Amino acid sequence: MLAALIPNLWFFAVSALVTYVADRYLHQRGSYLINRLEKVRAGIAIRFLARQLLLILLLARLGLSGMRLTYVAIAAFLVFYALNTVQGALVTLIRKRRSMPVVTRNVDLGALHIASAPPRFLMAQSVAKMLHLDLPMEIGVFVAAATGTFLYGYAGAAISTGLGLLYILLLAPNLRRRRIVPPAPKVLAAIDEWLRAYRPRTVLYFSGSKESAYQVNMWLETMEQVERPLIVLRERGIANQLAPTSVPVICVPGGTNLMNLELSTVRVALYAANVGKNIHLLRVPTMKHVFIGHGDSDKIASVNPYSKVYDEVWTAGRAGRDRYALADVGVRDDDIVEVGRPQLAPIKPWTGTQKNPVPTVLYAPTWEGWDDNPGNTSLLLAGENIVKRLLEAPSPVRVVYKPHPFTGIRDKRAKAVHQRITELLDADTAARAADPRWKEAEATTRAERQAAAETMARVQARLDGLAASGRAGRDEAEVSRLSMADQDRLDEAKRLRAEWNEAYWRSFGWWEHRTVTGAEPRLYDCFNESDAMVSDISSVVSDFIASGKPYAVTDSAGIGEAEFRRQNTAVRAAVILTNDARGIDELLAAVADPAADRLRERRAELKHYLLGPDEPTSIEQFNAAIDALAAKAEARNAGVAKRLSEPEEAAGLDDSAPGPGDPERDAHDSPVRG
Repeated sequence: MLAALIPNLWFFAVSALVTYVADRYLHQRGSYLINRLEKVRAGIAIRFLARQLLLILLLARLGLSGMRLTYVAIAAFLVFYALNTVQGALVTLIRKRRSMPVVTRNVDLGALHIASAPPRFLMAQSVAKMLHLDLPMEIGVFVAAATGTFLYGYAGAAISTGLGLLYILLLAPNLRRRRIVPPAPKVLAAIDEWLRAYRPRTVLYFSGSKESAYQVNMWLETMEQVERPLIVLRERGIANQLAPTSVPVICVPGGTNLMNLELSTVRVALYAANVGKNIHLLRVPTMKHVFIGHGDSDKIASVNPYSKVYDEVWTAGRAGRDRYALADVGVRDDDIVEVGRPQLAPIKPWTGTQKNPVPTVLYAPTWEGWDDNPGNTSLLLAGENIVKRLLEAPSPVRVVYKPHPFTGIRDKRAKAVHQRITELLDADTAARAADPRWKEAEATTRAERQAAAETMARVQARLDGLAASGRAGRDEAEVSRLSMADQDRLDEAKRLRAEWNEAYWRSFGWWEHRTVTGAEPRLYDCFNESDAMVSDISSVVSDFIASGKPYAVTDSAGIGEAEFRRQNTAVRAAVILTNDARGIDELLAAVADPAADRLRERRAELKHYLLGPDEPTSIEQFNAAIDALAAKAEARNAGVAKRLSEPEEAAGLDDSAPGPGDPERDAHDSPVRG
């Protein structure tokens, strides 16, 4: 604006170029600023309009306001915005008509003949692409003003208008009937037909935010080992975050569609979270409903009174049963079944010796929770103290730090502490690189680390290739049509992930600290790499106990060791830390010298109590529980069918007695007589 008011042509050109580049850069980065600008009515369309208005202002300040160039520029900008409106309407309509009432994976929808999605270059970032077509017009008008040759402006306006028309012409054919998704009733009928043929027996039902996708992902491998499984999701965001699986998946956002889905063969429904949308499936009486949760811990969520709505509640071991009895929230002991934790199979048992020349301690704090209870997480009050004590230990320790995925989403202080811990670890790793003590180890392992890094790159490239197989730009309709599982591909991906994980830990020195925040390596991989763990009251502790390794838990609320152990089953075999991290030395001593490990036998007892026996295996217990509950559902359904088929006399009704609507009965029963 300043350049236009002065007026200065080159100042205007440079500043306009900067705004274009900045806009593009921020969009490509997915910057939060872009979202905020939209919220305050300074969205991308307004920003482009402002640039065009400022170009008109520049023409006026240059004394060209009465010239044909200015009139042509104004008219061309108006026409261009009209084309923007048409293009936006077409894109919206195409997306709406290609929106599926359900999103599926591993479900054969070939009978629907769903057309391929429009080309990605037409649909991805369509608003920004259309608006950027004003560049020829902007450049042409500017050059015309600078040189006095108006032909440049007319040519630029014609090019921008022509490109806008071409964009619209390319979009229009995608509205033809054969390019859109069949009507919702037809899609739902095809889903029902597939369900009748597949006859699912056990359903894993899940609803939640996309950040909670890990809660359903942890059950995928278990569901793959269940007879005729089905996964039912409620949010499209969860479907997009779902890990690769061979289990059929149906995402049904609409409650009415779900309640009309053909699920008559389902006998057992499993619920991984207590959420409001569970009611849409809980209303079905022909199946038995089970709460399996997404972790086993002493948190209050593990004894939610909501659990009363389920036919059964499945816990890992005896501890879960006792936890409900102590909480007295209305869940009957008869309705609790101990099934172990099938997900813990990848956790390797402790050998009693360190994996590397220096011990590796995993710090895996949970997140801050929805309230301000100081016992929720050690991160806020103790996190830095824990890490500093580990770094300052008399004998060197390697720290692997893996925070909860939700860390910092509610409390900015947690995010700040997380950042400081990451910086502490990075600084200490850099200091070790310059320390003569590690020079020899660095030199002797350099070739191995380089080879591991190359293996990771090769494996990751192949994994990316497997994940990106198929045409780029597929929308949810095309994905649903083509998403049949390729078991060979899934098996290869599983093997490659194991190879990547093994190479990951070899790609850096066994003396180097690590912060792990992504999906890979997984938490259980960190368990297997570590010799001990520090954590909080969460299912992470219960799961780590399966390894048999020493662990510590922080009494963040400061209630005292005796009371902390009394209230929390999972810490009965733990080293208890205070917020200043006192107790770390005891944990490190247990790792270094088995003779100093006074809690080893107690950990073995607690493992059995929390997670159940090793034999039969957890998956065998889990499947046995499904079979038993499915039999109960069958018995219930058979009983109801029998009662409905019996004549009225068998139900104790007398045909001679007045029935509903009988004048004689009405006369006697009516509270008001004429």
